[in-house]
Amino acid sequence: MEPVASGARLDATYPILGPNGRPCNPGALLSLSIQYIPIETISLYRGGVGSDPTHPGVPGTYFPVRRGGRVTLYQDAHVYHGMLPNLWLANGMMYQHRQCWRDIFDSIVQARRLIYITGWSVYHLVQLVRDDPNLPNTNLGELLKVKSQEGVRVLLLVWDDPTSTTILGYRTEGVMGTGDDDTRRYFKHSSVHVLLCPRSAGKGSWAKKQGNMAGCPREPWHDLHSKIEGPAAYDILRNFEERWRKASKRHGIHKMKHSFDDSLLQLDRIPDIVGIDESSTIEEHDPESWNVQVFRSIDSNSVKGFPKDSKEASSKNLVCGKNVLIDMSIHTAYVKSIRGAQHYIYIENQYFLGSSYNWAHYKDLGANNLIPMEIAMKVANKIRARERFAAYIVVPMWPEGVPTSTPTQRILFWQYNTMQMMYDTVYKALKETGQDTEFEPQDYLNFFCLGNREPEVGGPPSMTPNKYTPEALTRRNRRFMIYVHSKGMIVDDEYVILGSANINQRSLEGTRDTEIAMGAYQPQYTWASKSANPRGEIFGYRMSLWAEHTGTLEQCYEQPESVECVRRIRWMGELNWKAFESDEMVPLRGHLMKYPVQVDSLGKVRSLPSCETFPDMGGKIIGTFTGLQENLTI
Repeated sequence: MEPVASGARLDATYPILGPNGRPCNPGALLSLSIQYIPIETISLYRGGVGSDPTHPGVPGTYFPVRRGGRVTLYQDAHVYHGMLPNLWLANGMMYQHRQCWRDIFDSIVQARRLIYITGWSVYHLVQLVRDDPNLPNTNLGELLKVKSQEGVRVLLLVWDDPTSTTILGYRTEGVMGTGDDDTRRYFKHSSVHVLLCPRSAGKGSWAKKQGNMAGCPREPWHDLHSKIEGPAAYDILRNFEERWRKASKRHGIHKMKHSFDDSLLQLDRIPDIVGIDESSTIEEHDPESWNVQVFRSIDSNSVKGFPKDSKEASSKNLVCGKNVLIDMSIHTAYVKSIRGAQHYIYIENQYFLGSSYNWAHYKDLGANNLIPMEIAMKVANKIRARERFAAYIVVPMWPEGVPTSTPTQRILFWQYNTMQMMYDTVYKALKETGQDTEFEPQDYLNFFCLGNREPEVGGPPSMTPNKYTPEALTRRNRRFMIYVHSKGMIVDDEYVILGSANINQRSLEGTRDTEIAMGAYQPQYTWASKSANPRGEIFGYRMSLWAEHTGTLEQCYEQPESVECVRRIRWMGELNWKAFESDEMVPLRGHLMKYPVQVDSLGKVRSLPSCETFPDMGGKIIGTFTGLQENLTI
């Protein structure tokens, strides 16, 4: 170990031997190179984003960072005017709460050349604008047909749900309810091109069952979105083109037919569309300029255009598997951003599980993404350095599905094991440094969910004969979770990652679900440039989210790493959970609730004594272990 610890680079080549101890094939060699680099010598990890001018973004990814762009950050599909408080930024400007679906509508209406859309579900009946009497009642499908008739190239790349089929005129909706076949049929005789893109066999999912929920409270979704303008938009375009070419490739007997797909526009032949080098929307040194980088979880089974040569693939930071090349840059971006965090991390994600290699049990599960362990290690390292740090993680009360179902219970069980591993790591650092009498693990790491209670406003009478069903209990108690569908992280009010990737194995390993994300920051609003808390757009975005979640805006929010802020937010979450689980109809202040588990001063995670199962719906909050195909729940 001494040569490694010295920091010298070690290179060696070894022959590949068979069971008999002889070389497998002439010239079969394995070359290894290893070098230890202390983390404190790496600028990104020592000073955060923007601290190293030679690496202005996340190194080791497929797409480089692009300068001179604009980013618009959204919370939810729509924000009503006046719903959120005014927030002042460092530049003397007020933070603008934008409306995502309205901006999508405007972008589609203004499109002159192309509209490319990809998604897990693209439903043609969606109404993008619902509160403007001056606009016609136009759904997405009608809008896209109109644009295609105007000469705009409209392409839709939609996930193909294998359970939605049409056989001899008989249609099945599909267990996931994405409406993929409905969308394809709707555009069938139009100039809108639709490609249904399947997942590989064996990567499955599971059905969702829902009872009669008429008359129940709503179950709204909370989400995070972004708009990118400038050079990085070309990388998003390239991702679409690579995926379209792969999805449109003929397979099986159809390979014998002449194949040429000219659906994609050749932008370099269109004079009025600028190239990537001329596409900056703002001067690089403008204070409001953004640096933007695109990340993916995807492999060569889903894209056409990866390098054929292994050395070139390595230079593009692709992972070489067996007959497959993998882009895991979303995972890379999360890990390196967490390592670079100096003050706090704020995460919202639909799932949160991983680092199973460090669990007390089920170490061989295969949920090996590094993100939970990286967060725990970051907190532990800050404790050892006697520096303040905080991690806030918001997840749904339970993952999508029925909380009593076998898949959901198992996901909750993996989530519980992830939490326990993280709290064990944090407590160990407190104990080692003698700070366990002054602080507890929840002074550094906390999990939350979102929910609400609302009074009954009338509606159809209950049709449920059994008053003890989840539907009847939900109607009576008027409580419901707000489903966290977000996939994002904010670091130190200076860096943001938003996209489609969950924090679980299937989203991050690159060979299963296809995902895309962006990482962005404003170079003039970083700790490295300000030597103080940056108060740019990302600061405003985080404060806006917290104002909506907590129902208030407090001074301590400006220092989220402080123990005062951590304890205040946790106290608010605990009060809201008590109101949520109460038999009495008690309104919540905001929507943020502490995740319903008990974490003691030693970091041990247990069920709440007063509430071991989800109110009304049932299902153990910490989940249960049951036999099920592993890759469906990690």
